[in-house]
Amino acid sequence: MAWGAWVVFVDEAGRNLRPPKGRTWALRGQTPILGVPGTGSGRGSIAGLVCLKQSRRTRLIYRTITYHRRKAEPKGFGPGDLTALLSAAHQQLGGPIVVVWDGLPAHVCTATRAFIDAHTDWLLVYRFPAYAPELNPAEGVWACLRDKLLNLAVDGIDQLTLVIRSKLKQMQYQPTLLDGFVAETGLALQPP
Repeated sequence: MAWGAWVVFVDEAGRNLRPPKGRTWALRGQTPILGVPGTGSGRGSIAGLVCLKQSRRTRLIYRTITYHRRKAEPKGFGPGDLTALLSAAHQQLGGPIVVVWDGLPAHVCTATRAFIDAHTDWLLVYRFPAYAPELNPAEGVWACLRDKLLNLAVDGIDQLTLVIRSKLKQMQYQPTLLDGFVAETGLALQPP
């Protein structure tokens, strides 16, 4: 695979209905209290791809899965979901991709390995070293998303998923923000 491939950093994250704590604007000594309705439960899972290519703008591709605690409902991203996301990224980016991801079990399972072996014409995969989240620009996406969700109280998991999608959509249209996440890792795209 030539240098013209997209470098794609993959990571997964999740959110539940408990809002992260943060500072707010309030009078000193009068701590505001946000009520969380507590109706329903569940989890929103997110898979994000930060896509880089020299002389092209940095892209963010993501997918969400909402888990409502129902029978036979997926709790998060499995091998089939991840391989479908990689195929969609290949179609969206319009070229070969080099994937860099961690050692999550869904990344190294037999089904994912078979998919990678079947698509060697456009897909090359590398793994991060163990315990190296500071090398992944997608971690910056999750930190920024967390900051945007501080002290947010929602009515249910579906509303939380909508807010997450909205915030990620805003990030998609801010390539300089995505470039900042890449710069934070110390990565520089220079041809060999």
